[in-house]
Amino acid sequence: MVDTSEQYNEVIETCRTLFINKMKDYGSAWRILRLPSLTDQIFIKAQRIRGLQQNVEQKVEEGQESEFIGIINYSIMALVQIEKGVVEQPDLSLEEATQCYDEQVAVTKQLMLDKNHDYGEAWRDMRVSSLTDLILQKLLRVKQIEDNQGQTLVSEGIDANYQDMINYAVFALILIAQNSASAKISKS
Repeated sequence: MVDTSEQYNEVIETCRTLFINKMKDYGSAWRILRLPSLTDQIFIKAQRIRGLQQNVEQKVEEGQESEFIGIINYSIMALVQIEKGVVEQPDLSLEEATQCYDEQVAVTKQLMLDKNHDYGEAWRDMRVSSLTDLILQKLLRVKQIEDNQGQTLVSEGIDANYQDMINYAVFALILIAQNSASAKISKS
């Protein structure tokens, strides 16, 4: 599990760097987004990934990796919005936003470590396409919970679904990197 923790940190560092750079470009404009808007952004990215996995022809050069990074960052933004609430004007400095980002990652990573312990790293035997489908399933659940004004009878809340999406996307990026490395080795 040490490898998983290190690999997780590497993926998150890539995502965090992009988040910080976008904060420098745009500030915290994302703070005005309501949860359904963030959910829809994540849905668009997950649908694009599924399209890339199914379609023979690709018309836009960006691959799955950038979309999984987007899923991670938008999900972290959603968790911040759940905690802090939506605002009418951007209100977080780069330092405050980065601190919020890091706090959400810490909680989400601990959840991954706990589940990974219980499930025995079963995700390592999964296909990236299955992880994509699980993200889409989580998104449909979140949309239903949002449509129900957050009310659930027996289900976990929206935050747990966003955390699972983050972890599935991290796993997908780890598997993509491993598959890419294996393909390079077998070509040489």
